[in-house]
Amino acid sequence: MTDSHAPLSAAGANPGPGFVEPTTESDDSRPGDTLLAMRHITKTFPGVKALDDVNLTVRRGEIHAICGENGAGKSTLMNVLSAVYPHGSYEGEIEFDGKPASFSNIRQSEAAGIAIIHQELALIPELSIAENIFLGNELASSGVINWNRSELEASRLLARVGLVENPKTPIKNIGVGKQQLVEIAKAMSKNVKLLILDEPTAALNETDSAHLLDLLRDLRSRGVTCIMISHKLNEITALADSITILRDGKTVESFPVTADIDENRVIRGMVGRPLSSRFPDHTPNIGETLLEVRDWTVRHPQVPDRLVSKQNSFHVRRGEIVGFAGLMGAGRTELARSLFGHSYGQYVSGEVRINGRHADVSTVSKAIRAGLAYVTEDRKTLGFNPLDTIQATTVIADLARISNHGVVDRDQEVAVADDYRRSLRTKTPSVKERVTKLSGGNQQKVVLAKWLFTQPEVLILDEPTRGIDVGAKFEIYGIIQKLADAGKAVVVISSELPELLGLCDRIYTIAEGRITGCLPHGEADQESLMRLMTIGTTKTDDNAKAEDLLALTNEEPIA
Repeated sequence: MTDSHAPLSAAGANPGPGFVEPTTESDDSRPGDTLLAMRHITKTFPGVKALDDVNLTVRRGEIHAICGENGAGKSTLMNVLSAVYPHGSYEGEIEFDGKPASFSNIRQSEAAGIAIIHQELALIPELSIAENIFLGNELASSGVINWNRSELEASRLLARVGLVENPKTPIKNIGVGKQQLVEIAKAMSKNVKLLILDEPTAALNETDSAHLLDLLRDLRSRGVTCIMISHKLNEITALADSITILRDGKTVESFPVTADIDENRVIRGMVGRPLSSRFPDHTPNIGETLLEVRDWTVRHPQVPDRLVSKQNSFHVRRGEIVGFAGLMGAGRTELARSLFGHSYGQYVSGEVRINGRHADVSTVSKAIRAGLAYVTEDRKTLGFNPLDTIQATTVIADLARISNHGVVDRDQEVAVADDYRRSLRTKTPSVKERVTKLSGGNQQKVVLAKWLFTQPEVLILDEPTRGIDVGAKFEIYGIIQKLADAGKAVVVISSELPELLGLCDRIYTIAEGRITGCLPHGEADQESLMRLMTIGTTKTDDNAKAEDLLALTNEEPIA
């Protein structure tokens, strides 16, 4: 990649013809229409000005989208509004529901009718749905919780968000999509006037995403105002009434969503220029087979009679980017994690060969020594220690490389981390910062750096661009292509079929724990991949067509 692809700052940017200059106030200021006005908001952290004179106006009863690249200041602005950053810690003024707002804590913002649902859900897995809904706001008298009333009220709230679930069910027993609905039910229990959702569909499958978006439309029809932060621009243009774009901590523009507003229009505002292609140009140089997996079979960790990987075989060549497509729960992540040091499930049988030789991947350390690296889909839980700095995270997977007689060379640690910061263009004032202070895209670059430092032959990337904006995605794609150009074998697991189609040289499909087919780049499209992704155990006309597709690629379906 070259610097020509770098996001332009608000100052001095040349966004091209047709670009709307920044606006600081809504065009429509009719009395009573404005629910929220944030004026001249500036928020500074040590070494970083996260928000610089930001203005936002939200009308009552609308869905207002806030767009921008990772690090643009979207979440920081919402944390200011909800008093995660209390009044006095920022400059500027907030007016909410016709009154000046100077919230000192989250309880005060909630009491005013503002509720925020963060990207990382704030639910306690061991507690029930009802307990989570009323946590900190218990229905009690004389210090005693009324459980019957709590469960009855929880059932009413669940019905309002369209979730059919027993309020006594522990949160850990329901999926992420249902947990999102519980978070919204929790917000509704506080008589919410303004609901803020930060990347609400980032971890959801298409079905759960569609249900959540329908719920937001329903809430809008009932008069609930919503602010939605999302990198899924197709959802934004289909759902939002208005859009505000932030770039480098500044307000770029605000505009209503009309028929002529599309994803390209939003991208132009986000990155400061038209983005003619979502993927960097790339000509693959594919060599001999580097990774070969034969008859890989793994049992579920808690259900021994259930197989999560069923005699799966595949290969990846040097310089090749190979994708894995499948519906939620198909077994893609289970396959990847089981290959990487048997870190998921119970190994039954199968062999991994790297460079034509048997590779021992029975533990994570052995898998690393064999040349494997795995970038997890859940970077915040499994990708790094939230207490660690960037420099510590970068070297943690191979400390021996920078150690003398078992003692880590701290100067070398800083030098290595700084090299990766520059080469991956990670936005941070210092590698001594904690990883948790970075935006999602920059966190992903740090996790990538951690595994690149191990100098792997094979790199498995599980949802590498989840929760990342379009500009950062372009950069990540360029990094992946450079790895392939360096002769690595790259495996990409993604729930976004357009991403796989734009990035990969071949795409395997997986359903119910079994690889069902493989299509080369030139023959794959969303329809053919979806057909292979939905092959079941019963023979159907669609299955027959899918097996015809398999024959075209010289990949035999597994019985």
